[in-house]
Amino acid sequence: MRILLIATCVFLLAACASNNVQDAGSQTAAAEIGNASSGGSWWWPFGDGEATSITAGGIELGVNAYLWRATLDTLNFMPLSSVDPIGGVIITDWYSTPENPTEQMKVTAYVTDRRLRADALRVSVFRQVQSPNGWVDAVVNPDTSLRLENAVLTRARELYISNVQ
Repeated sequence: MRILLIATCVFLLAACASNNVQDAGSQTAAAEIGNASSGGSWWWPFGDGEATSITAGGIELGVNAYLWRATLDTLNFMPLSSVDPIGGVIITDWYSTPENPTEQMKVTAYVTDRRLRADALRVSVFRQVQSPNGWVDAVVNPDTSLRLENAVLTRARELYISNVQ
């Protein structure tokens, strides 16, 4: 009886398995602005109808599609280090401009909500300068994060308008 129970459990677990595994890069590349998801779906009962989702490989994500795509579009000049489309985190690698190779910057962006709102986006910028002892952390102009957030929000607004019309 015990063997039959174990065999049944193994069979059920095997039936739930999926061979459709993708890395974050291919999910990001496949991510596209999906259908507007009504805020009153069975798993998100407190929405107000403004929520949108990203469909990447058949997975509905918990971040706003317009903010997610706009963040990727805005940071496309920097190499990506880590992308978590489910958690809404984008981390770039260190980037130096050809004009100023002794300074490098890194950006971390957080999309924290399913709604298209300005407070659903946070951008952190880190800066280092090269010294004789290697790279040393440097002060970042506080306006830099705000300018990046505004650029992302402007792009998100453009994407929303183009999708609605």
